[in-house]
Parts: sequence; C-alpha cells; structure tokens
Amino acid sequence: MAEATTDVRGDFSVTPLVRDTLQERVYRQVSDLILDGEIAPGQVVTIQSLADAFGVSTMPVREALKRLTAASALTFVTGRAMGVPRLDRDRLMDLRNVRVELEGTAVRWAAERIDDATLEEVRRIFVAMDVAIAAGDVKGFLRGNRAYHFTIYRASGSPVLVGVIETLWLQISPYFNLLRSSGNYVSSNVRHRTLLRGLTDHDPETAARALTDDIDGAFDVLRGLLA
Repeated sequence: MAEATTDVRGDFSVTPLVRDTLQERVYRQVSDLILDGEIAPGQVVTIQSLADAFGVSTMPVREALKRLTAASALTFVTGRAMGVPRLDRDRLMDLRNVRVELEGTAVRWAAERIDDATLEEVRRIFVAMDVAIAAGDVKGFLRGNRAYHFTIYRASGSPVLVGVIETLWLQISPYFNLLRSSGNYVSSNVRHRTLLRGLTDHDPETAARALTDDIDGAFDVLRGLLA
C-alpha cells in the first residue's frame, strides 16, 4: 500500500523580502565596520547612532546587533550601547590556534587554485598597504589588510570556509588597532610579501608558513599588551 502524501504547498505564503533584505544589509554594514577596524576596543556605539548613520529605523540595527552579539563580536556596555568584548589571553590563544588551522587551510587551497587576475588584485592591495603604512594611515592599512586576506581566502573556492573565517575575524580584528605602535604593520607586510610569493609560485606550504608567521606576529604583540 502506497504511503499517503500531503501537499503542504498551501501552507506557505510569499511575502515581500524588503524588511529581511534591509536587516541583512545593516548586518553586513556593521560587520564591515568591525572587520575594517572602524570600531576599536574601548569605543562605544549606540543603536541610535548606527541607525542615524545608515538612515534606517532602530529595528534592523537591533536585529543586526543581536546576531553580532551571538557571534561574540560585540557586547552590551549599557542597555543601548555596545562595544567590543574584552579579550583575555586564553581567548586570544584560542583564536590564534583556530585561525592558524582554518586560515592556513584556506591559503593552501588558494595557492593551488589562484588565477592570474586574483594574483594581480592581491599585488595591488599589497602595494596599497605599503602606501598606507608610509602615510601613517591606520584605517587604510586595516581595510587593506582585510581585503588582502579575504581576497586570498575567497580564492580557496570554499565559501563555507570563508564564512567561518569571517566569524573569527569579527572577534579579533578590532584589536588590530592596537598593533600600530609596535611596528607590527611593517613586519606584517613583510610577511604578506612572502605569502604573495608562495601564492605566485603555487607553493601551498610557503604560503601557509607566511600566514602562520603573520598571525603569530600579531598574537605576540597582543599577548604582551594583555599581560
């Protein structure tokens, strides 16, 4: 006897996606602020200030901030204000270890698959970071640093892996603001050059070692600051 089936199509309704799309756009914009180092440790942002900046009501901002709180990217400072969660040494070490594994994998895959056009884009971003360092342009360097890494990670061909890496960067990237006075930006771009060479030569291990050195360079400075 054949099993009875139920047609459930009538239980679904099609509704406009304008609101959901707006919430997603706001989430993306706030995430970009965090990933680009625009929200630094100790800086407080309010729901209303973000709503005003984006030209939206507070509702989509609240929803975006809920998602970012769940991802440990932001935390409530007061009822209406948020900031970057405090980073202790244990959490820093945990982030370092996971980043080395996941970002190292992305870099290895990218070294095997990267094409000439993407390599040229990585070179362009590398030069722009050097210019930002020379000009003392912290925000320009941080934006370039993110673009450099994620252009490479996307070349891995794994959107899932890139998405997971982004959740790690949401937690650590605000602290890259603290690296400027250490000279880390200069040494980081030296490692970026080695990483670029590994990619150009399609050498996964050279690229992955340079990536690990880059992560560890920032880790060592931040660990000292958190002592």
